[in-house]
Amino acid sequence: MSDAISYLERAEELLGERGKSYDTTDGQRYMINAVTAYNAITGGKLTEGDGWLFMQIVKDARQWQRPEFHKDSAIDCVAYAALKAEALGAA
Repeated sequence: MSDAISYLERAEELLGERGKSYDTTDGQRYMINAVTAYNAITGGKLTEGDGWLFMQIVKDARQWQRPEFHKDSAIDCVAYAALKAEALGAA
């Protein structure tokens, strides 16, 4: 895997796999539950898009933590960018 299309294709595969594991049967993403819980505990006002941005930042932080390339973090970051775009587009 070395080109942008390959990363997009793998991210698409992961979205499908993880969606089957974590999303509800009606297609609701799990992130809305996470930000709802966070907001209840902290009184915050995170949105679903904010939650995906946070996860994208976590993956980027992991990527830059060590000098070697971490392919899984890169692919996850691509997937989180797509989920963030989906959430922001639906808002």
